[in-house]
Order: sequence, then C-alpha cells, then structure tokens
Amino acid sequence: MTAKRRPVIGIIGNSALIGGDYPAHAGGTMNSAAVAEVAGCMPLLIPADPNYVSVEELMETCDAFLLTGGRPNVHPEEYGEPPTEAHGAFDRCRDAVTLPLVRACVERGQPFFGICRGFQEVNVAMGGTLYPEIRELPGRMNHRMPPEGTIEEKFAIRHVVHLEEGGVFHRLLGARDVMTNTLHGQGIKTAGKHVVIDGWADDGTPEAIYIEDAPGFALAVQWHPEFNAANDPVSRPLFEAFGDAARAWAEGACRTPALKAV
Repeated sequence: MTAKRRPVIGIIGNSALIGGDYPAHAGGTMNSAAVAEVAGCMPLLIPADPNYVSVEELMETCDAFLLTGGRPNVHPEEYGEPPTEAHGAFDRCRDAVTLPLVRACVERGQPFFGICRGFQEVNVAMGGTLYPEIRELPGRMNHRMPPEGTIEEKFAIRHVVHLEEGGVFHRLLGARDVMTNTLHGQGIKTAGKHVVIDGWADDGTPEAIYIEDAPGFALAVQWHPEFNAANDPVSRPLFEAFGDAARAWAEGACRTPALKAV
C-alpha cells in the first residue's frame, strides 16, 4: 500500500427506488462519513446483488467490509424457518452476497464490521437464528426506531448496553456499560457457531458480538454507531479500531488474531 492510498472499505448497499420507480443501489451518507472521517479509509458502495458482483471479486477489491443496516430482513429460510408476516420485507439478493462473504472473511481473516441488519447477517451466516419481532417477546422492550421525529430524534441515545467483563468490547471501549441508540425489530434467537455474545440490553437482547478465534477483525453491533460517529464516545473507537484493522490488512500485516490485540 502506497503512502497516499487509503484502505478500501466496501459498504454493503441496499436496494432502493428513486422517485418511487427507478431501481437503485443506495448507501447512507453517514456510513460513508464514518468510514472516511473516523476510520480513515475510502468508502466504496457495493451493489449487493450476485448478478453484478461475486464474493471473490469483492475480497480482492476491498480491504474490509461494512455490513450496514437496512429495512429488509434476512430471509428466515436462511436459518431454516418459514417466512411469516412478522418477518417483514426481504432482500434475497443481499442475502446471497453477504452471508457467504461473512463466512469467507472469517476463514480468510479479512476485516468486517456488522451494523444492525449486518449484525443479524453475521449471526445467520455462522448458523444462528433470529426472532422476527423481539418486542412481542415477554419482558422485552421495543427496540424499533421511533416512527416520528427528526433524524436526530430517531437516532438518539435510548438505552444502555452491558458489556462482558474483560471481553473484546469492554477492552475496546474501556467501559462495562455504554449508551447506544436502537432502531431494530429483529434480534438473535440462538447464536451461530463461534459467535460470542459480548453485550446485552437491560431486557437481555444481544447487542454486541464477535467471532471467537477469528484471525481478523470480526465484530458486529445491533445498534447504529455510524450516526454521529466522529463525536460519539462509543462509536468513534469502534470505527477507529475497524480502520486500523483495514490498514493492517491492506499492508499485509493482519494475519494474526486481531481481536486478541484489541
């Protein structure tokens, strides 16, 4: 990597319609801002559709991947359950790209950071399952985005996440309890193989995970740290660590368990 070349972080895009009828691949500006301004890397929007990209091409083009949030959910057939109305909208094309991409990155040690839907993708890719609507479970709170208000109000800090003593996220963030936003309807039911739940909301909902013994940066959170990432005391160290992992990969240095060095 030359001195001027920033590591490339592939940002998983979402299917969208411009003007209600023009198909597009979209990515939130706040994702690009967090990657460029906090992680110090070059954001590259990926059309998450296997008709246009392959996992092999993506891994050769990008140094790391940001698995973004998105309104469509992972299709329940990916974890052995039939779809119901509670499961919501789906994006099978994105499933077809991200799930094998996660598994390939884990095996190769290439860094990735999952956010919200990306958090759920990581768990499903590793063989885990999801609840379609956690607010309907006894004792659970409503983690969904407020239906009204400004962007700032929708992404406002709303609850505490308790981190495992001495765990990856505790060491990275320097605190056992952190405050986060919450904008999701689904959540982890059973953890996938090698998926370690490292943080929980007060109601027991898993909020932070990593892949045990992964040879590279393999973290995911259920909240949205991309919002106000430059100023938020929880978001900033997450994206800084992710950027460091991407730089190490780009320089050919990330071939040892990065998580243990956090």
